[in-house]
Amino acid sequence: MSFFEDGATRRGAWRTPAPALPMSQEEMEALGYAECDVVLVTGDAYVDHPSFGVAVIGRVLEAAGYRVGIVAQPDWRSAADFGRLGRPRLFFGVSGGNLDSMVNRTTADRKIRTDDAYSPDGQALRRPERAAIVYAQRCREAFPGVPVIMGGIEASLRRFAHYDYWSERVRRAILLDAKADLLLFGNAERAVLEVARRLAAGEAVQNLQDVRGSALSLPRGHARADAALRLPSFEECARDPAAFARATRLAARESHALRDISLVQAHGDREVLANPPALPLTESELDEVAELPYSRRPHPAYAGHRIPAWETVRHSVIILRGCFGGCSFCSLWAHEGRVVQSRSVASVLRELERIRDGGDFTGTISDLGGPTANMYRMGCRDLARDRECRRLSCLYPKICPNLNTDHGPLLELYRRARAVPGVRRVLIGSGVRHDLALCSSEYVRELCAHHVGGHLKIAPEHVCAGPLACMQKPGVELFERFCEVFARFSREAGKEQYLVPYLIAAHPGTTDHDMLELALWLKAHHFRPDQVQTFLPSPMTVATAMYATGRNPLREDLPPVEVPRGLRARRLHKAFIRYHDRAHWPLLREALRRLGRSDLIGTGRAALVPPAAESSAPGTPRRSPGRGRASGLARRKARPRRPA
Repeated sequence: MSFFEDGATRRGAWRTPAPALPMSQEEMEALGYAECDVVLVTGDAYVDHPSFGVAVIGRVLEAAGYRVGIVAQPDWRSAADFGRLGRPRLFFGVSGGNLDSMVNRTTADRKIRTDDAYSPDGQALRRPERAAIVYAQRCREAFPGVPVIMGGIEASLRRFAHYDYWSERVRRAILLDAKADLLLFGNAERAVLEVARRLAAGEAVQNLQDVRGSALSLPRGHARADAALRLPSFEECARDPAAFARATRLAARESHALRDISLVQAHGDREVLANPPALPLTESELDEVAELPYSRRPHPAYAGHRIPAWETVRHSVIILRGCFGGCSFCSLWAHEGRVVQSRSVASVLRELERIRDGGDFTGTISDLGGPTANMYRMGCRDLARDRECRRLSCLYPKICPNLNTDHGPLLELYRRARAVPGVRRVLIGSGVRHDLALCSSEYVRELCAHHVGGHLKIAPEHVCAGPLACMQKPGVELFERFCEVFARFSREAGKEQYLVPYLIAAHPGTTDHDMLELALWLKAHHFRPDQVQTFLPSPMTVATAMYATGRNPLREDLPPVEVPRGLRARRLHKAFIRYHDRAHWPLLREALRRLGRSDLIGTGRAALVPPAAESSAPGTPRRSPGRGRASGLARRKARPRRPA
């Protein structure tokens, strides 16, 4: 039975799954729906694919017997569009989309983005700022009295008081601003099924106070709040940088799915209580979720339009979720958690066959991975120790001796995937953790021989000890070692292949001298990145707390940390990584003089930028990247990282 069996009746589970979940009254009628049990509202176009969160939640609820409708990218200027499917019997489920709506709308420099990969034809501005708040309020206006349940990345990362980069202040927990009844954080399959079953059984939404993976608002002094671990209050966090840094440290250390710790934070006369995270899915449960009857396509309503985000993942397969890397700029710990959950080999192979038989398959699987490509079936060897562990990373400062780093199961999966008839190539498109990969030369050899499509994206992020310590990333010596191993195994395979480094500009803990050292390292190793990620302080990450407070929550004593602030400083740090771009040379010459390194302005091999006279001469061409070693120069433009 499963989904996920707790003895509850699966009302209507005998129904044939919908070809696509309905987005209109006409589609509801064609499916025989007099009403929807649940209406899911999302800021993305509806793509029925397991890489899209609303599609996963919708199919999970459908498999459990509930009638589910989708309201995708509604007109938020009134409540009318939120009522297009009628009044839901149980609840509205609200999500800002696969990305935080503020990240989706604006760049790290606070400029409005000109496109949106999750909208038809990449149209920008199809969702409001702070979409989850706006959608929740419009749902209440459309049908007063219907429970509103928030979820998705935007809600997850704002479940406590959080620094908001766009308003440059600490905002209170999103649940209070949205006036929603409940917030589900993380991967919410378990939580949403429990909520649906209890509401269907007649329980009032106000009584759903013990659902793992949920956050709720309670009156100040409520008994359940008194039993939880208390974070500094919203008012303290807004007033005192040290209090906000402590709150971030506590939330990061204690939010572990294997522990039964609830967290609470006071907001005036209310308490925001976050129950323990939902328990990780077992292998068979994750298989069930992955093998639901997704059409793997955009809804038919988008016929004739392209959805760029879908085009990127249409022939990819997710094999795991979760990450134990603990990078301070990444929000995975707060959303998917640190416990890696992996699918069975048999389930992955079945999905490959479905893709092959889908009618538009070209023979290439674009990605076989997850948040990190090479953590498949890895984790702590001692579950009892894992439950009590407060380390934010299993890989930093060194790989934990209790961590299972065996790449054998992943190699077996790769080999069996390549053997599926009709599959010509299986590429690894999501980030390989290079320090972890160095634990298995056999893995790197196999990767180079069969799974690199000419370029492999790797994330060293920086080369200097100060920034790397604030990022919780390994030292540059490990990246250099990986470059050597990658080059050797690429030559052994008879292939010309290149590494594309992901680098972060203006991360907390980074000085101008650090960025100069990075530029010199890139030049010495023949790397010339064409695209650079400037640090964007997204909610609930440790690095964002550093940016907001000037303190380091990774340390108990919260020491001060250097923070590059202002557009000029951030642009300079980006310019150092793009040292080869003539547009940045005036800014770099000025900085080099200020740093006492005028010797790097010139025409010799040791120079970083040419003198002003050369760059201003008529007809002077922009420097081209040229060619380089397999372990060095990446000749293709490096794609930007997904926002943390």
